[in-house]
Amino acid sequence: MDWPLIRLDELYDIARGGSPRPIKKFLTNDANGVNWIKIGDATASEKYIYETKEKIIPEGINRSRFVNKGDFLLSNSMSFGRPYIMGTTGCIHDGWLVLSPKDELIDQDFLYYLLGSPFVFQQFDSLAAGSTVRNLNIDLVSSVKIPLLPLEEQKRIVAILDQAFADIDKARALTEQNLKNARELFESYLQKVFSQRGEGWVEKTLGDAVVVERGSSPRPIKKFQTGSEDGVNWVKIGDAKEGQKYINKTKEKITREGATKSRFVDIGDFILSNSMSFGRPYIMAIQGYIHDGWFVLRLPEDIDSNYFYYLLSSPYLKSQFHHLAAGAIVKNISGDLVKKAILPLPSIDKQKEIALKLDLISREIDLLEDLYHRKATQVDELKKSILQKAFSGELTKDSKEAAA
Repeated sequence: MDWPLIRLDELYDIARGGSPRPIKKFLTNDANGVNWIKIGDATASEKYIYETKEKIIPEGINRSRFVNKGDFLLSNSMSFGRPYIMGTTGCIHDGWLVLSPKDELIDQDFLYYLLGSPFVFQQFDSLAAGSTVRNLNIDLVSSVKIPLLPLEEQKRIVAILDQAFADIDKARALTEQNLKNARELFESYLQKVFSQRGEGWVEKTLGDAVVVERGSSPRPIKKFQTGSEDGVNWVKIGDAKEGQKYINKTKEKITREGATKSRFVDIGDFILSNSMSFGRPYIMAIQGYIHDGWFVLRLPEDIDSNYFYYLLSSPYLKSQFHHLAAGAIVKNISGDLVKKAILPLPSIDKQKEIALKLDLISREIDLLEDLYHRKATQVDELKKSILQKAFSGELTKDSKEAAA
């Protein structure tokens, strides 16, 4: 479309934030403090910044940059070029640029969509190319050119985009809810399996059913960490994610000398977190050594490992772990406490039968989760495509032709 292009700095005053230093000296818990706007106060899916996690004392304003409600913020480092609209007032550090309108030639929502579009991002990306650290400065952003349309046309584009994005977000939310419902149904089924038992089931404490040992850390740990190929796997909480079943690799290794002061875990052993996100089970797919934030559980032959995994992952066991840890200042479970958890155990054949059924259901949920992630990626690409059309004139052209 033959829209005139105009430099951003002709329409907006562009300034960089500033940080009062040392920042700790200016932070305050006073309710009357000034909002201190950090990158973490905004997410990729949010449009407005309404509140902040931290505040600074009023004396910090003169060493920072004050922004007003309605101003635009652009992240100028890391995930650079993301736009946000201020829904409140506050001060910004030098990780932000602020765009304050000089007049009312650009609709606020139109600019928001425009700054988040491939049309503008490609200019940001090209301008920042070649920098050691990819970021945006005032000169680069000032030189970005945007189309100047009549306000009526801007509002028409915004209306089309609002409706399209609302429909897309609704479809995405529905898929997300379906995934959540499937997980909740699976949790409910697990609870039913382990609480409504059949004939021949027995109850044993965890301590009676399996060998329970706590990990151990060589100290100071930095002395024993190594990048050598001769090092051994050092299993940390960060090596495991929620929903993950196996530990396949570790980020760090320790020396063999450090290993003599730790606890060995073998392939097939269960490890159980006993601090932070306590009570989460994982199966070792590699050999390694664990610190005292883990328990290792070694199974006898009459307990099926898959059945045991689902049992430990179930609300039935989780509620016991939480009850046992109740009252602790730091939520964790000592070896004596974790051994008191009650395990419902049928025959080994029945365990395998139950585990097989649970595997089938679990795979269906995994497929649903994969589908959700694929759709989420497609949604993001669809939004980019719509924005690209909007600012190349195709979107309004199509809508005009459809109306004709």
